[in-house]
Amino acid sequence: MANIKSAKKRILVERRNAEKNKAIKSKVKTAVKKVDAAIAANDKAAADTALTSAISEINKAVSKGVFHKKTAARKVSRMTIAVNKIA
Repeated sequence: MANIKSAKKRILVERRNAEKNKAIKSKVKTAVKKVDAAIAANDKAAADTALTSAISEINKAVSKGVFHKKTAARKVSRMTIAVNKIA
């Protein structure tokens, strides 16, 4: 355990930030799973709506610094290609 006051504070701050990041990542994973489920069901309309919400969640994660912008672009690209293949 840390003895210095600033080190104790850093532990608390890091724990709080880790919880925030975990919650944001969880939202993104849930949104991506909804897109995957719609793709598996061959439901184009549901996949499109799920895709827009997933893209929104991914962009929020990027703006908060949880994901790198290229990681987000890769995820969005792969999901968009998969949704467009349904036709």
